[in-house]
Amino acid sequence: MHAFDILGDPVRRRILELLADGELPAGSIAGTIGAEFGISQPAVSQHLRVLRDNGFATVTVDGTRRLYAVDPEPLREIDTWLDRYRRFWTNRLDALETELKRGRRS
Repeated sequence: MHAFDILGDPVRRRILELLADGELPAGSIAGTIGAEFGISQPAVSQHLRVLRDNGFATVTVDGTRRLYAVDPEPLREIDTWLDRYRRFWTNRLDALETELKRGRRS
């Protein structure tokens, strides 16, 4: 599966957002995602599996708990791919910064 196919799903993106703040147990993820998206625990588990199987998340077993964390490597690959396109918005942001500085002087 391609990285953008993985990240194209809003549930998986939200799971990665939660994990960006640090490791979380599967039950906590399922509770938050279930409440936000109205999906069952098994459905959340399937999304976690897709993230894990495609390298976006790691899992550590701690007794009966499964702790999930972000694996940054696939995100670095996406960032590298995006480098080619950054020039399209970097120039505009530089121009906005210039205009904002001009406005402050007035």
